[in-house]
Amino acid sequence: MTALERRILDALPFMVCSVDLDGRITGTNRSPARRAGADRDVPPTDDIDDRSVAIWDAIADHATRTQVEQAMESLRSGHMDEIRWESPASTPGDARLFAVHMVPLRQRRTTTGFVVAIVDLTPSHRWREALLDSGIALSRMPDVARAWHEVARQARRATACDGIAIGMVVEETGQVTLAFQSGFDERDDALESRLAPLWSTALTSGHVVTTAEADRTTVVAPMFGANGAIGTITLCGAQPDQPYARETTERTLLTLAAQAAAALERSQTARRAEHQRRIDTIGEVAAGVAQELRNPLFGISSAAQLLRFRTGEDPVVEKNVGRILRDVERLNRMVASLLEYGRPAPLAVAPHDPDAVWDSVLDTLRGRLESKALIIDRTRLTPSAICAVDPEQLTQLFSHLLINASDAAPNGGAVRLTTDLTPGGAWRARLHNGGSVISPDVLPRVFDIFFSTKPGGTGIGLALCQRIVAGHNGTIGIDSAAERGTTVTVTIPTSG
Repeated sequence: MTALERRILDALPFMVCSVDLDGRITGTNRSPARRAGADRDVPPTDDIDDRSVAIWDAIADHATRTQVEQAMESLRSGHMDEIRWESPASTPGDARLFAVHMVPLRQRRTTTGFVVAIVDLTPSHRWREALLDSGIALSRMPDVARAWHEVARQARRATACDGIAIGMVVEETGQVTLAFQSGFDERDDALESRLAPLWSTALTSGHVVTTAEADRTTVVAPMFGANGAIGTITLCGAQPDQPYARETTERTLLTLAAQAAAALERSQTARRAEHQRRIDTIGEVAAGVAQELRNPLFGISSAAQLLRFRTGEDPVVEKNVGRILRDVERLNRMVASLLEYGRPAPLAVAPHDPDAVWDSVLDTLRGRLESKALIIDRTRLTPSAICAVDPEQLTQLFSHLLINASDAAPNGGAVRLTTDLTPGGAWRARLHNGGSVISPDVLPRVFDIFFSTKPGGTGIGLALCQRIVAGHNGTIGIDSAAERGTTVTVTIPTSG
């Protein structure tokens, strides 16, 4: 063997040796042996006297020895040209994993020996196991907070990171906000500000973004779901010494990001299903109560009318009968609303432009708006979006929202209606009024059935709006603050 050949063999990052048909080592590179040591499943190769050491002397495990013998027999027979397998270390307490690759040495179709290459797979095996464990764990976690902790645990196990941050895309604004962080000394707002440019770059490009400062490396991977961008995962740790270590970290983070995105979508689906079950249950109860109230209310109304007829012009009776009939009428309106909420008409979905529905609603309620001298500030999406909607139910939804906004807005004020697309591609409408704000203790309850802050209100209107939006696989939310006013936001998925 020439000096150059020896130097090339010694430079290999794994052990290579040649053996004859009896298993005696006839040549080997030496550097890996010095790194591994004679007691770690790699035979000592310094100062080897040719044909004095057998490969069996390096194998203490009976199963591994049998595997090598069977491989040599298969290669000698010519049935196979190469054999590969993975083998754990046989030394007790040694958790390493090796890849073994054997090929035959042939002269004129006659096998004269074998070449055996042994590679330490422990680092890659460790991150593969971490990713597998995280995938299994995340598939069973409907709770988002627990999922983020599991992602952080597996990221530390698979990589050399000591800090992890998870950012989530806010659908209304498209901005990324910090949802979880561990291992950073900075305050959350400072960390979010520092990482925001990297998050934006990763989501825009759709690829992993890696930056290095001094001895620290920051790696950011985007998270995408079925409807677009969800967020980002960021790892921060010591700068890797070798390029392949950085590539391994990037691949690991991409896989974790995909698993986390899937877990988040499962969590959202579970929450929507639970919310829909709750709405359906309340609806069934509401419809049952309304049905039971119908007949007694009819009887009360009939009795009051008969009493008015029998007593003639008695002013005291007339006053009380009038009060009874007004209350019966109010209860009848509530019964009708309960039946509408509890037994909604089936959706007649068709491709339609939601902005066209808004145009119709604005035209219908123009007189109501003019009675308060309200100005409509309209910003319309161009070009129009097409959604799978029921125009009749959408008209009911938008009418109720506009009536609420006009009632809350001061006389001579403005109601601002803006329609656009979310970063995820959904159609979005934002209806804003500058009237009195909804207090923070009331805001979480505005969509609860029977809850109302209006005098004489039934508390069914917004609950019905939420049910209509849920039926269209959309979302509805209300934001209210003194400095911003009150804004109702409705999003509906676009077709295609």
